[in-house]
Amino acid sequence: MPMKLAIRLGLMLALSLSGAQAQSSSVPITVEVFQVFELPVAINNPVLVRTKGGYLLKCSLTNSSEFRQLGLRYSVAVLNSSNPTDRRVISRNEGFALAPYQTRIVTFKMPLKLNLSGNERLVLMLEQLISTDYVWNVINPKEALTAYTAGDYSITPRVLRVRNQIDAPPRPRVIY
Repeated sequence: MPMKLAIRLGLMLALSLSGAQAQSSSVPITVEVFQVFELPVAINNPVLVRTKGGYLLKCSLTNSSEFRQLGLRYSVAVLNSSNPTDRRVISRNEGFALAPYQTRIVTFKMPLKLNLSGNERLVLMLEQLISTDYVWNVINPKEALTAYTAGDYSITPRVLRVRNQIDAPPRPRVIY
């Protein structure tokens, strides 16, 4: 009887160790960044990490403005190297808090389940940035991203900055 128990415990231990090795062998996928230099936030070192529920996008965000950042919209282009006509673009909105002149490592969950085989090129581009005072919008972001992924580096994205009328802090009322 004790021998059977020892065999069962050994088998359970071996299975749990092999499962832990299989989960830890998931190598993060490096994502290329198409930087938009007119935006006050830069994204650095993005990687996709595979989890049971999909992928996590881990990156470093740097705020180079005097405004607190509240959120962003980004696109990830998935290009298949074996089939050049197979291109997918995934856009996501994310909320976060980033103080003025702060750098922070953030993790965003990508709810779409991607089927990546390992021969894809992933390119990330910021499309919109929302702060307490302003909203920065990239003009024609899809065209700029498509040109960049096709190898045309002459197209630089332009940015339009407008006042944020919704998230701006309330101004004090002056009563005369």
